[in-house]
Amino acid sequence: MRISAATATCAIVLHPAGHTRSPAMHNAAFAALGIDAIYTAFDVPPERLGDAIRGARALGIRQLAVSIPHKQAVIEFLDEVDDTARRIGAVNTVTLRDGALVGTNTDWLGAVRALENTSSLAKRRAVVLGAGGTARAVTFGLLERGAEVTVLNRTESKARDLVADLGAKAAGSLDDLDTGTFDVLVNTTSVGLSSDESPVPAAAHTSGAIVLDAVYQPERTRLLRDAEAAGAHPIGGKWMLVHQAAEQIRLWTGQSPPLPAMARAFDQAGQKNEAA
Repeated sequence: MRISAATATCAIVLHPAGHTRSPAMHNAAFAALGIDAIYTAFDVPPERLGDAIRGARALGIRQLAVSIPHKQAVIEFLDEVDDTARRIGAVNTVTLRDGALVGTNTDWLGAVRALENTSSLAKRRAVVLGAGGTARAVTFGLLERGAEVTVLNRTESKARDLVADLGAKAAGSLDDLDTGTFDVLVNTTSVGLSSDESPVPAAAHTSGAIVLDAVYQPERTRLLRDAEAAGAHPIGGKWMLVHQAAEQIRLWTGQSPPLPAMARAFDQAGQKNEAA
């Protein structure tokens, strides 16, 4: 692409930056839509987050994706936060509108759209593993779609706080997961990230359940392999990320980006990371 003074800049802020695939997805969408913009990644440690947001404002960066560990901390640096992000208690998208930095959350839409490609979520018994910003978004989305949600976390008090904030059914520890207690399971913990571990025992899976792992590297985590072996429907973290990124682009441009092109770019970025 040809970059000029008119080219808009978008980015993701996270720490560590690692091998994020967001630039690949967004740049593929910009190219497909003919948008004069470029997307990059910034490794921002927590103590520099305020500086980064002030810098983004000064530079006129049109949109920032916000990832771990900044989704809750970023709120204090924004001009506005919409009702959805306020209810969730986490922001993953900051858009520059008329000089104001406006925070919202598209993670919840990414999760429910990935899940709804398999089945309706209404009246489903759902379990969310984890209690961080992504877990809050997923819990919110499941509740919006009419599911009955239980939140399990290694630190049970954080799960109880999440349940109290969002009105989910129950909270517990990761050890409380029993066979046959869920129709939908979503892992938002980092267990399985670049390792062959699962946050739940293989025996907990049952035929017909839907299992979404927010971990996307490796593509087929042990959690998903165990789920598939039990006859459940595994969904990789790629689709949650693709759908939430597509919603980010819609928020900024008003256009619907091509999901297949974004998914291909996601896969190609993964192949490059493996080669490196």
